[in-house]
Amino acid sequence: MRATHRQPREKEPLKPEQLERENERLSREVERLRQELIERDKKIVDLERKLALRLQNSTTSSKPPSSDGLAGEQRPRGSRGMKSRRKPGGQPGHGGHWRGLAPLSRVNQVIEVFPPKCRHCDSRLSRRAPTQGESRRHQVTELPPIEAHITEYQCQCVVCPECGKETQAELPRDAQGHFGPQLTALIAYLTVVCRMPRRMVQELLEQVLAIPLSLGSIQNSWEEASEAVAEPCAELERQLPHEPVVNSDETGYRTSGEKRWLWALVAANFVFYKIALTRGAEVLVGLLGEVLTTGETAWLALSGDK
Repeated sequence: MRATHRQPREKEPLKPEQLERENERLSREVERLRQELIERDKKIVDLERKLALRLQNSTTSSKPPSSDGLAGEQRPRGSRGMKSRRKPGGQPGHGGHWRGLAPLSRVNQVIEVFPPKCRHCDSRLSRRAPTQGESRRHQVTELPPIEAHITEYQCQCVVCPECGKETQAELPRDAQGHFGPQLTALIAYLTVVCRMPRRMVQELLEQVLAIPLSLGSIQNSWEEASEAVAEPCAELERQLPHEPVVNSDETGYRTSGEKRWLWALVAANFVFYKIALTRGAEVLVGLLGEVLTTGETAWLALSGDK
């Protein structure tokens, strides 16, 4: 019997409507696969987040040691006798940080430095020798000599040539106290912003600025600064109800065992602070008025339950 080999039959080309249907099918398949990839990526991110939370303990986060349990690996406490795996200094990929140069307009003094001799042939070099390129700039910042500026007012007692009676000159209004506005502002800054104790402020002023002050004088200066800003604070408080948007938050603290709340109300151009005995809505009503949301004023509360 004779074997015969039959040639494979060539496929007929698809018609235009068949090509269109096939393209639509492939497009739907591609979109389905793309959605599956998106869902899998979301699951991977969620699983990585959950794993990271499970591996957290008191040595890798702000959690207390009592909450460690069996979560994550315990890192050995203390490094005594253990060699660090990292090399000292900046790590790979860490960008360098260095102090920038102040502009020449801010420089008080410029000193030109010339090399005394050539480091190649040891010949002496003159200041008149030609230079090459720009000089290497190096700046040293130093405090000037600090001493208090003391102004003495001598109020003369003048005898009137007409009646022969004496008239004592009065102090100018801005010289009524014993300390100027700059020193008063510095005391308020150190005690309020830097939260330095009065006694530490006293030692700083006496040892650094050679200004001997009593603790009572420091307290009086602080109160004087507080009175000076009372009117601007009142002006900002009056402006609060007229602001288009006011964001608010509060935080609690204790003073001598008594609870206080520091309120912060943030407007477009200023921040207003108020210390209150409560975190209730009555504080906002007192500052913004009875109606917290009107056509002109929109209040956004960021502090939770009020």
